[in-house]
Amino acid sequence: MDKQIRMIFFDLDGTLLPMDMDTFINGYFGLLADKAASHGYEPEPLIRGLWGGIEAMVRNDGRRRNEEAFWETFSTCLGEKVLQDKPMFEGFYANEFRQAQKFCGYDQKAAETLCWMKRQGFRVALATNPLYPPIATEYRIRWAGLEPDDFEFYTTYENIGFCKPNLDYYREILRRAGMEPEECMMVGNDVGEDMIAEELGMKVFLITGWIVNKEGKDISRFPHGTFDDLKEYLSQIHEPVTAGE
Repeated sequence: MDKQIRMIFFDLDGTLLPMDMDTFINGYFGLLADKAASHGYEPEPLIRGLWGGIEAMVRNDGRRRNEEAFWETFSTCLGEKVLQDKPMFEGFYANEFRQAQKFCGYDQKAAETLCWMKRQGFRVALATNPLYPPIATEYRIRWAGLEPDDFEFYTTYENIGFCKPNLDYYREILRRAGMEPEECMMVGNDVGEDMIAEELGMKVFLITGWIVNKEGKDISRFPHGTFDDLKEYLSQIHEPVTAGE
């Protein structure tokens, strides 16, 4: 008999927070390039350095935090000056990054569904790809109509050493939650990064509004649809759990 689902892990970008990823990244990088220009950074080398740092985080194997992987590669690409200018970059995320909200959408169903899940007794955590500092993650949570405290925990580049689609990312968040894979569900919009959790035995649900399917996989094998479809699916597959059980 299948174990009862007790905990839901949510992706953020493109799931709880509607966005076209290319539009968002281009807009956010543009804002950062504008700020960094006044400190002597040319846009093209800066953006190459950012992508290099992101790739280093995606390849990270857990021996160091993603933050360390990023800054080591970023400084290799652009020189030690970036380490001296780290307060400027951190200031960007605390301030100008807020303007990136204009590159996102909003879906009130996202927050409503999460609140419904909590009322049903599900534990909820945010399994967003940890490529950002905490403050940038917290801004994006709020843009989705939620608060950081709505989640038991959320992953940032400071608090984990793996990224999606590495299965060790999912192993780590399960460990932190103290849960077995069969007791959990991953909800996300990225077929490659989110649905891979199924390989560990987690249940999955694909939100299709802003679906990312780089490999063109057949999504019919995954439960999928809107947030309303997700609620209906959860209601059908088991009885509500009791909080604290």
